[in-house]
Amino acid sequence: MSYWLLKTEPSTFSWREQLARGKKGEPWSGVRNAQARINLRAMKKGDLAFFYHTGDEKAVVGIVKVIKEAYPDSSADEAGWVMVDVAAVEPLPKSVALSDIKKDKTFAEMALVKNTRLSVQPVTASEWARVRKLGGLQ
Repeated sequence: MSYWLLKTEPSTFSWREQLARGKKGEPWSGVRNAQARINLRAMKKGDLAFFYHTGDEKAVVGIVKVIKEAYPDSSADEAGWVMVDVAAVEPLPKSVALSDIKKDKTFAEMALVKNTRLSVQPVTASEWARVRKLGGLQ
């Protein structure tokens, strides 16, 4: 299993809306960055991802699971863009702010710290475990 982080502006699509989709999940569409597209294509059914609010909040707020692997993005005008479907797994009892992540040496090499603009990014197993712990999960 691989771990990921998916960024969204809460005014566009929020954790609350993801939760409302239930087990049927939601397509993660609209990604228009080449590296993020590579990451979407690498996602496998069952992989887990942090749900990250950008904008004013800048925090990990929940966990989603990939329920459908990459397929053509219906919101794209050009061929080649893909999306995956994700479903909510659980909220973090305490959101984990980017400012806290940047202060923790565990995350010195994390994509979220080194490439803050990338909307779909890999997360290592140690980063995954540490964010979960900071968020109040074991």
